[in-house]
Amino acid sequence: MNQLRIYLLGLVLVLTACTQNRSDAQTFRRATTGGAPKNLDGLAVATLAGGCFWCTEEIFEELRGVKQVVSGYAGGPEKNPTYEQVGSGRTGHAESIQVYYDPKVISYQTLLDVFFLAGHDPTTLNRQGPDAGTQYRSVAFYRTPQEKQLIEATIKRVDASKHYSSPIVTQVLPFTAFWPAEGYHQGYYRLHPDDPYIQSVSTPKIEKFRKAFKDKLVVE
Repeated sequence: MNQLRIYLLGLVLVLTACTQNRSDAQTFRRATTGGAPKNLDGLAVATLAGGCFWCTEEIFEELRGVKQVVSGYAGGPEKNPTYEQVGSGRTGHAESIQVYYDPKVISYQTLLDVFFLAGHDPTTLNRQGPDAGTQYRSVAFYRTPQEKQLIEATIKRVDASKHYSSPIVTQVLPFTAFWPAEGYHQGYYRLHPDDPYIQSVSTPKIEKFRKAFKDKLVVE
C-alpha cells in the first residue's frame, strides 16, 4: 500500500510539472496573424531580413521567449510600401520580420544564432533559394552599437567555423523604419500548409531549424 501511495504521489508530481511547463510555454504562444503586441512592457525588438518572410516569420514564432513576429518591409526609403512595390525590387526594401521577444527568456544573441545558422542562407547575395532580387537579400538591422557589435562578431564567428562553404554576405544596417506587410501575409505558413511554395521551399527550411534548435522551441 505504501508503495502504491508513493507511486501515485510521484505520478501527480510529474503531471503537475508537465502542466506547469505547458502553461509556461503557452505564455509565449500567440496567433500568428496578429500585429505588434499592444503591451510592449518588458519586450525588446529585433528586425531581420532573410528572404521570403513566410518562412522566417514561422521560424522565429516557434522560439521560446518570442511574443510575436510580424512580417513586413525594411531597408528602403519609401513609406508604407506595398507587396507589389517591394516585389518589383525598386523600393530598396527587403522582406523582413520584426521580432518582439522577452530578453529575460531569450537573448538577442540567440536570435542571431538562429538567424545566421538556421534561419536562412546568409551566403547568397540577393537570393534565397528560388527567390532572387534585392528584396530577398540578407540584412541584420541594429538599434544600438551593442547590437551592431554582436551582429559583426556573430558573422565573424560563423565564417571562421566554416559552417558554410562561402562567406556571409549579410548587410549590417542601422534600423530606420519597419512597415508591416498586408494582413494576408501574416501567419501565412500556418494558414496555407498546402501552398506549393510552403511545401517545397518553406517547410524544409523550418524542419532544418527545428532540428538545429530543438532545445529552444516552445513546448507544445
